[in-house]
Amino acid sequence: MDSKSIRQAFLDYFKNKGHEPVASGPIVLRGDPTLMFTNAGMVQFKDVFTGKDERPYKRAVTSQKCIRISGKHNDLENVGVTARHHTFFEMLGNFSFGDYFKRDAIAYAWEFLTEVMGIDQSRMVVTVFGGEGDVPADEEAAELWKEISGLPPARIIRCGAKDNFWSMGDTGPCGPCSEIFYFIGDGDADPAKFDEEPGIDGKGWTEIWNNVFMQFERHADGRLEPLPAPSVDTGMGLERLSVLKQGVTSNYDTDLLRPLVDLAGELAGKKYGGTLSDDDVSMRVIADHARTTAFLMCEGVFPDKGKKEYVLRRVMRRAIRHGHRLGIDRLFLHEVALRVVDEMGDVYPELRESRALIEDVTRSEEQRFRETLDDGLARLAANKEWSEVDGKKTLPGPVAFKLYDTYGFPLDLTEVIGEEQGFGVDTAGYDAELAAAKERSKGSKVNEADAATVFYAIHHEVGDTKFVGYDHETSSARIAALVKDGQRVDALAAGDEGQVIVEETCFYGESGGQVGDGGLISTPDSADSGTRFTVQDTQKPVGGLFVHHGAVAAGKLEVGMTVDLAVDHDLRTQTRRNHSATHLLHYALRRVLGPQAMQKGSLVGPDRLRFDYAGSQPLTFEQITEIEDLVNDKVLRNAPITTDVLSMDEAKARGAIGIFEEKYGDVVRMLTMTDDSIELCGGIHAARTGDIGLFKLVSESGLAAGVRRIEAATGHHAISAVRKIERELGETAALVKASPAQAREKVAKLVAHEKELLSELDDLKRKMMSSGGRDYKADAKAVDGVNVLGVTVELGDPKALREFADKLANELSPAVVLVGTAGKKGKVFLACSVTKDVTKRFQAGAIVKDAAAIVGGGGGGRPDFAQAGGSDASKLDEAVERVYAITGAS
Repeated sequence: MDSKSIRQAFLDYFKNKGHEPVASGPIVLRGDPTLMFTNAGMVQFKDVFTGKDERPYKRAVTSQKCIRISGKHNDLENVGVTARHHTFFEMLGNFSFGDYFKRDAIAYAWEFLTEVMGIDQSRMVVTVFGGEGDVPADEEAAELWKEISGLPPARIIRCGAKDNFWSMGDTGPCGPCSEIFYFIGDGDADPAKFDEEPGIDGKGWTEIWNNVFMQFERHADGRLEPLPAPSVDTGMGLERLSVLKQGVTSNYDTDLLRPLVDLAGELAGKKYGGTLSDDDVSMRVIADHARTTAFLMCEGVFPDKGKKEYVLRRVMRRAIRHGHRLGIDRLFLHEVALRVVDEMGDVYPELRESRALIEDVTRSEEQRFRETLDDGLARLAANKEWSEVDGKKTLPGPVAFKLYDTYGFPLDLTEVIGEEQGFGVDTAGYDAELAAAKERSKGSKVNEADAATVFYAIHHEVGDTKFVGYDHETSSARIAALVKDGQRVDALAAGDEGQVIVEETCFYGESGGQVGDGGLISTPDSADSGTRFTVQDTQKPVGGLFVHHGAVAAGKLEVGMTVDLAVDHDLRTQTRRNHSATHLLHYALRRVLGPQAMQKGSLVGPDRLRFDYAGSQPLTFEQITEIEDLVNDKVLRNAPITTDVLSMDEAKARGAIGIFEEKYGDVVRMLTMTDDSIELCGGIHAARTGDIGLFKLVSESGLAAGVRRIEAATGHHAISAVRKIERELGETAALVKASPAQAREKVAKLVAHEKELLSELDDLKRKMMSSGGRDYKADAKAVDGVNVLGVTVELGDPKALREFADKLANELSPAVVLVGTAGKKGKVFLACSVTKDVTKRFQAGAIVKDAAAIVGGGGGGRPDFAQAGGSDASKLDEAVERVYAITGAS
């Protein structure tokens, strides 16, 4: 039974049991401070379990994309080593929101596995929570298993909280769970040996189903609070059930992963054996990581230094490193990622839509990393700072951190190389350097984790803020909470910086790329006309909670007080222009570059707009002109900008485009700028396209692999941008004593003249090397028929130094020549040239490395030519003379 049939059978079974089929939620979570990625099927229903969100159904069934690579659930280091662990996997789940509970959940699980799937019940055991601390044992579940399944007591096993009390994270819904295990392997499924872990071959007791009985919500202080209605969260790994239905023992042998494993082997020219050998582990790692790569990219995450972005970069670089270890000497990861698209694109069409982007970004990242890898290996080989720990050669922590911080070489990769080359890494010293770097960059900022925790708690207590800002720029509301330095307070006094949470606001909270509003919060005249809180920014850190950041200019704010809110009209008006222009820019890009130029991020503020889009090539002048003309044409039409609130299905039917960074519900806001610009957007916009004024593209540059960034301006800011260009052109023209119209021609002549002068200078240097009033060849010494020469010259140019060394070696052939010169700021440059007929006796790389040590430097190169640098010019003569001692010349 293939995996597609298994997935569909699960969905169909629970649909027939009254469950609503719900599409997989996104992997990438935005606006949730507790999780980076979706790590379980219940994540998209978290607020439903806690009673903050309501759905039109009480039962649901899903096949959810999941990633476990950060936080509590991090399986990265086990990937490829075991038969079951992955960074990306699919979780099949059925859910009850206050509807059925333990009896039905257990009955459904047993019926689906034994009757629909035909799994042998004699090879199964179940576990229940045996009690721990203040939480009693789940005897109800144990009795239900006896009744429904008929399993003997020996096959109903009680376990502690570590195994049978499930939590989504440090906070959130949780409860006792009951798991179903299947014995894969030969012989009887002896429950007495239940604790035995499955080996790399996958044989042994394997969990295939987990019924979580949601009864509590865990708060940040560890307190467990009963949920409004007991609920059910079921999780079953599609990969694991595929193992049973396809007669294999490892997830990597199922149709979900084996094609990727085999492709990795094919690229390496090796055959997969399913063992713990280094080659087989590497093939499994590549297969797993290619899936994570493809799915994260199609949700708008690209390798970079940010939190989510760095996770992807780390995954990709681990896969590339394993390919390098397998001997794959060309770019390959994009091929495996595209096989993921081919294998899973019919189930997850977003993969196919992002195919070109996945290929482009993956290829670019691997190209860069291979250069980084080669550079890092060379720096490790040249490193002279080593220590000894417990008798083992060890790379000091500061050196390992410099490799990461300066050259982009991650610690885990340094450790892997250390294992291969026989040295250890001082991770404690590395951690100390990293902590010091973080402290230096942190300054006086309030701890983000503390702030996230306090806002999460406030949101749980007061719920979403009512937003009235689409239609109003003023409103009145009661203060629900105040925060100062990451902690809740009862009041904020004059001079205090902090955050204000009200029950209703007209301030827009930053989201969808639009910055938060600024303005003023004050008390009504009848209460205290002197109280003013200047709002500098408005954020939405958790769900629909609006948080106003700023400072008390006068008076005092207290929780429970009624206040007036007023948005800064001028700033919002400028932001409206830029946000509406962003949508027209998106339309123009897709018109000029094609539909693949999709939005990948944006930032819209009052002074500018920033727009990131999928693309790998810089825009030409002609393309920029066409984009500006398209946008400005729409502006001049002064068409009305309309917003409709309607269902997601109706919006899609009208052709609306969704932007990846938005979080959409069943009801959405659809923005219509023109007939060919219809998008989903929750932001605030101008009333007509003419309100935008002049549109001017200010800059366009590369942001990350496969992503480019445009910055543009509208209205008065666009006019200022044009005037700045005019001013700079005028100043440039004045420097070359020409009119603005003649400036280009005059500058071109100056550049051409400069090139002529540089060429003449190079000729003079070469002539000086050839004569210079000294016959350098006369100083050569002989050893066994080879001419050896070491000289210093007055050349600050490394390129000229190389040419001089090669010239002398050719004239003295067979020869070994070492030339040195002192550059600026005490820098020393060395060049060694060895004619090819004597490279078996004398190696240029070894000679220059030895000589460079005298001047406090290092270097290397080929046997016939090598270069080095140093910092002690006072020892240059000694370094050059070293060539005679090395070669034995007299």
